[in-house]
Amino acid sequence: MALFDLPLDQLRDYRPDVAEPEDFDAFWELTLAEARGHDLALEVVPVDTPLTVVEAFDVTFAGFGGHPVKGWLTRPAGVEEDLPVVVEYLGYGGGRGLPHERLTWAAAGYAHLVMDTRGQGSSWGAGGATQDPGGSGPAARGVMTRGVEDPAEHYYRRLYTDAVRAVDAARQLPGVDPARVAIAGISQGGGVTLAVSGLVPDLVAVMPDVPFLCHVRRAVEITDALPYGEITQYLSVHRHAVEAVFRTWSYLDAVNFARRATAPALFSVALMDQTCPPSTVYAAYNHYGTAPTTAQGPGAAVPGTRPATEILTYPFNQHEGGQAHQVEAQLRWLRERV
Repeated sequence: MALFDLPLDQLRDYRPDVAEPEDFDAFWELTLAEARGHDLALEVVPVDTPLTVVEAFDVTFAGFGGHPVKGWLTRPAGVEEDLPVVVEYLGYGGGRGLPHERLTWAAAGYAHLVMDTRGQGSSWGAGGATQDPGGSGPAARGVMTRGVEDPAEHYYRRLYTDAVRAVDAARQLPGVDPARVAIAGISQGGGVTLAVSGLVPDLVAVMPDVPFLCHVRRAVEITDALPYGEITQYLSVHRHAVEAVFRTWSYLDAVNFARRATAPALFSVALMDQTCPPSTVYAAYNHYGTAPTTAQGPGAAVPGTRPATEILTYPFNQHEGGQAHQVEAQLRWLRERV
């Protein structure tokens, strides 16, 4: 796929108006308060694996609605000190898989919590283990339109809440320094990372890799690639629902969370990416940390200033982005911040 979006010189300055409802903060404050009204119910069970230098644990915690959410914790074996932790969110359709599949962060000396994705985990990889008890009305295939005409019922309200509770759980894990929590994810996981960046004020680092779920209306209008194409398909059937659908997405668009972020961030973008068009990624990047804030915490920006933010651009890549090159960049970048 050749270049199809704005040229790079325009992308660097692309900071569009993205619709944000007046009660955005109140909506999410209530959502998280309800979730935190449930006991975290954290369970950490050692897993017998063939690994010798990394130890693994099966993690369960209460997410949205008190629903159980699974995850894997890995960390260097035999290390007694409390380690910084990287909480990772997964790409669209994937699940937590098996504990030996993601060892990079543990091999680099971090604790690593991979959060399973409710109701997904059957499109690629080795599967997931977390159900989504929340129902919805009629929807196109996938999760983009589950509950899409009501923000309180949308799938991503549940998933974003799970993701915040994953940070709450990470802070209570054995062998973890609760003051040194970083978050990361690719594609859908990158969008979830941005959502958490705006909902949790005291992170040390944020690493969204080719993030999905940004500037959603523009994405739907310029690409027919899935998963954004699920919204197009829905609206081609429910012609009356355009206003309601995009109103719902205004509560879920990662750009609106990115505005509220306070921690340093390392983004990536691929300029031939039709799954997550580059202008949508730059919209999140250029808005990142720009909302007035008084938040404090490790790595937080001085109130009234934007946190340190970088973006690595891959001009000739599609949605795969930088792959191993981006992972290496993340490893080097995070080491300077923890």
